[in-house]
Amino acid sequence: MSQNLSLENTVVSVELLLSPPSVRDGFSKELEYELRIVGCELIQSMGILLKLPQVAMATAQVLLQRFYYCASFKQFKDIALGAIFLASKLEECPARIRDIIHTCHYLETAFRGQEHQPIDPSSTEIPELNDALINAESQILVKLGFNVHVQHPHGFMINYLRSLGMADNREMAQQAWNYVNDRTNCCVCYQPSTIACAAIYLAARVLQIKLPTSPPWWEVFEASDEDILFISTFFALVAISGCILKLYRTKVEKSMAFA
Repeated sequence: MSQNLSLENTVVSVELLLSPPSVRDGFSKELEYELRIVGCELIQSMGILLKLPQVAMATAQVLLQRFYYCASFKQFKDIALGAIFLASKLEECPARIRDIIHTCHYLETAFRGQEHQPIDPSSTEIPELNDALINAESQILVKLGFNVHVQHPHGFMINYLRSLGMADNREMAQQAWNYVNDRTNCCVCYQPSTIACAAIYLAARVLQIKLPTSPPWWEVFEASDEDILFISTFFALVAISGCILKLYRTKVEKSMAFA
């Protein structure tokens, strides 16, 4: 993964997409994909309970996705906790370590179907979890070369809808918003402007809304196939849309999150 600092998001190479570290460590591609979703779901659940803004949860999910293209699930755990801790600081809504630890513990017992028992403040488990979280944050920073800049597609999507005269179509806006919030690995494969175009394209298809095709509307927003290795922008958008739809077909065993 390139570590050059840029205002654009970091994207992974085709080689890494085909063979991420966890797959090289013996994980199946299906399991590796599911573990990514589980990690993102954990971040989302924790963020809601911690009352963090959506942008912090989205940033944490991007950091987790990037990290596991630099490292293996076999070698590193607690990355979701480190990602949400780091993201909360990046988005200027810092969460306290103890709150993250107790929230994670609550979710763990809930996933296991057990009655929640708060961690004893005097327990030796607290400093151990403290150290694990801080170490996870450090590992993210090191593996990503301290390049933790994250740009999200939401702003692009809103501006594009305005340009298309669709800003007042609440159903269209909500549908597209739902797609850009989905927890796929698109965020490390494509630039946010292209993801925004894909979300609008997919929302328009689902809602049967016609958008300009002469010239194709996405060309106005410079959506291209350069980063995603497809011949045309249209196929690039279809490829991203397919990636988003895959999430809805994937059934994840949530118990895997704390296995």
